[in-house]
Amino acid sequence: MASISTPNQTHIDASQGGNYTVPLAVVTMLFFMWGFLTCLNDILIPHLKGVFDLNYTQIMLIQFTFFGAYFIMSIPSGSIIAKVGYQKGIVIGLLTSGVGALLFYPAASAISYPLFLTALFVLASGITLLQVAANPYVAVLGKSETASSRLNLTQAFNSLGTTVAPYFGGVLILSSVEGLTPRQEAEMVQLPYVGLAVALVLLAVVIWKSKLPVIAAVEDHHAKSGKLSDALKHRHLVLGAVGIFVYVGAEVSIGSFLVNFLGQSDIAGLPEATAAGFVSYYWGGAMIGRFIGSALMQKINAGKLLAVASLIASGLVLTTVFTTGQFAMWTILSVGLFNSIMFPTIFTLGIDGLGKLTSQGSSLMIMAIVGGAIIPVAQGALADTYGIQHAFILPAICYLYIMYYGWAGHKHA
Repeated sequence: MASISTPNQTHIDASQGGNYTVPLAVVTMLFFMWGFLTCLNDILIPHLKGVFDLNYTQIMLIQFTFFGAYFIMSIPSGSIIAKVGYQKGIVIGLLTSGVGALLFYPAASAISYPLFLTALFVLASGITLLQVAANPYVAVLGKSETASSRLNLTQAFNSLGTTVAPYFGGVLILSSVEGLTPRQEAEMVQLPYVGLAVALVLLAVVIWKSKLPVIAAVEDHHAKSGKLSDALKHRHLVLGAVGIFVYVGAEVSIGSFLVNFLGQSDIAGLPEATAAGFVSYYWGGAMIGRFIGSALMQKINAGKLLAVASLIASGLVLTTVFTTGQFAMWTILSVGLFNSIMFPTIFTLGIDGLGKLTSQGSSLMIMAIVGGAIIPVAQGALADTYGIQHAFILPAICYLYIMYYGWAGHKHA
């Protein structure tokens, strides 16, 4: 694209190779931060459910709003990046998320569920811009044949954020709520989210001051990319977008219900704050799995590994549906280990070989994250009707589709 860049950027032709260790490390910080912010929703759900006395369908509007932003803001985010480049786009995304985090303060003061949802939408809009920029950027910071491995590695740090967040939220938000008024309970979120807003602004400054390379081929694709209708002609991209839809939906649904599920007397009977700590095992498994997956994909076909992981994940969820007690608790927590490689692998397989349509393909894949908005609400409706445990049948079905994509659906027509 035209040289719209900061003084700290260096123009590089990706085809010539190079050492991208430093820029990759800088961008990896983004993966940690949006993982942390996303996983805090799992703590907000049981907390605000009590504050506003909501049923499961109503409280899942948290995920509907958050992940709905991906669908609404994905294409505008791609346009922003096309105009200002990756580095400025990332800075704008961080500052937008910072504004969203700050909005939690007035939402808690007003004790308003709609204001909380508004804050989440703004926060997620910023994260959407980060996702649209960072995922394809990481994919091209090195050799194309190791793109899945590289994205799995950076996603491992995303999982580090999701692992830390439940413990952080359990201590600062869910603990010591007995005897508090609804206003006092709502205000428990103010300090944590103001702190996150400060962290986001500081990270924006770090990114702005960093010397990130402008990779000519990718920046040109954003400036000269084709239409979304052209990208939709690629079967493996469309099927990959469906894969992202059901994967994010399944992962988010499971995480959203864990605190309440582990609190059931026939499962573990854990208090909310204690259950929040166990949610870290779910997301921690994803972190460990991504480090392992990054290494395995150096030698094993990414599609086949994806198929095996998703088949095991489906089996674990079905086991949870039909068992009780500690066994059911640990089988559902173990799903995180096999979730680990799914998003980055589906993403890289979906945009593989798109050339100048990579930008549009990336936007479509990010739009598909809307599965995290729709599937949790559907599972919430099932939980209200049949109970939390039986509602897990929905993510089990989602994993079976991912198995198909990894085995055959990702292949180019």
